Amino acid sequence: MKKYGKFAALVILIVGTLIWIATSSMSANQTYYKTIAELGQMGSRSMEQKVRVGGDVQKGSIQRAGQIIDFTLTQADPAKPEQTPLYLKVVYDGRDPLPDTFRDGAQALADGKMGGDGVFHASKIQAKCASKYATKPGQAPAELQPNKSSGM
Repeated sequence: MKKYGKFAALVILIVGTLIWIATSSMSANQTYYKTIAELGQMGSRSMEQKVRVGGDVQKGSIQRAGQIIDFTLTQADPAKPEQTPLYLKVVYDGRDPLPDTFRDGAQALADGKMGGDGVFHASKIQAKCASKYATKPGQAPAELQPNKSSGM
């Protein structure tokens, strides 16, 4: 019986190690970001800690001045179209080139800190790929949207 106890302890140790490795690597790969509204609720903490904020690049807002790129992120609630969208002015002064998919209307994530001037200073920009197969967060796919012509 002593032999089976050692074997069971070894199996538990191996399984536990595998579970620990799987969960630690999953949490390292998760990407969290704040919406513009959540960034505003952070107050002065957004100036003290690095934050990732997401939104849509406002049409016509991308301005290049040498290495510095200014643009505006917008956030509109699709469930409340009558509500005024939120805007966030962003200044990117990172060293990496912007992704090819970064353009007007693209969904983008900016990593950085809020400045005392009310402008978000980003050191890294990610643009989500536009795809006809993917929907924006919180929006149902086209085939699940109610058909307005059928009276639904």
